[in-house]
Amino acid sequence: MKRLLTAIFAASLCLFAGTAAAQNANTSASNANANTTKKRGPVFRATKEQIKQAQGILKQRGFYAGDATGKLDTPTRDGLKKYQEAEGLKVTGTLNAATLQKMSVTLTDRQKEWVAAQAAGRK
Repeated sequence: MKRLLTAIFAASLCLFAGTAAAQNANTSASNANANTTKKRGPVFRATKEQIKQAQGILKQRGFYAGDATGKLDTPTRDGLKKYQEAEGLKVTGTLNAATLQKMSVTLTDRQKEWVAAQAAGRK
């Protein structure tokens, strides 16, 4: 009787371990797939000089009261949101290409390439 109980216990343990290993393998595979599908391409970044120019424009329009520091701090982001809403742009609080272009701030060559690549990807 003891041998029968030991055999059943050992078989159950093996079955449980095999199921857990299979689930772990499936989870790892799906995590790997999720990581590859979430990969983002290059991100648009404003230069320090562009941020200073934008802060000056925001200040002139009454959307920002701080100094032109060239840093995208919280007051600058708040001012950008107000500006974007007033200009009918997507309200993001970031200094993206659309906002810079609306402000007539010149894009760098690299930023122009990024904008062109994004436009080509949407076609």
